[in-house]
Amino acid sequence: QVQLVESGGGLVQAGGSLRLSCVASGRPFSVRGMGWFRQVPGKQRELVAAISSGGSTHYADSVKGRFTISRDNAKNTVYLQMNSLKPEDTAPYYCAITKSGYYSTYVDDYAEWGQGTSVTASS
Repeated sequence: QVQLVESGGGLVQAGGSLRLSCVASGRPFSVRGMGWFRQVPGKQRELVAAISSGGSTHYADSVKGRFTISRDNAKNTVYLQMNSLKPEDTAPYYCAITKSGYYSTYVDDYAEWGQGTSVTASS
């Protein structure tokens, strides 16, 4: 089983930046896909960005050009660089690991989840 711990959330003004980190422990990290999700109260959890074991990436349309997902397999860590933050980006952000080496846009394809880190972009 893999344990995931997120960090890096906080409060910033709109237009600011944050960098989220997610450290994985347990089974080999490098062969699994990873994703960052967020969930606003009353809405379904949505995929923000994902990365495969080989480095292929996927972004939600709402964050393209502003967010960048990356991974450092030597450190068992996946990152989410968030620039030009908007108030609508405010949410808890969760990292998750897939059951395979591919990334996925479906919540059910993710095997384990972190506890989340809160992001607030104030207007």
